[in-house]
Amino acid sequence: MTRRRTPRTSVIRLTTGRTARTLLHPYGHREPVLALDFGAACVLVTTAGPVTAEDLTFARQLARETARYARSVERSFRALGDREVAPKRRAA
Repeated sequence: MTRRRTPRTSVIRLTTGRTARTLLHPYGHREPVLALDFGAACVLVTTAGPVTAEDLTFARQLARETARYARSVERSFRALGDREVAPKRRAA
């Protein structure tokens, strides 16, 4: 992974839950669209036009990091064992 050339100015945190899902729209006549749907917010990932080598590189990086994320979540879930995790309560 390369270093960022410009600093981040903001971060958006979207957490998973019952309504979170991913959808792939593999259009045959245009570029595919990956939707990350969080209920109140939806993020669409697509290319700027005809697919380029850079788009393919990004898609492979996204797949690799997504697989790593899934393995990390699986490890965390297995570490819980049979214990049920209570949801966090908001401070009043």
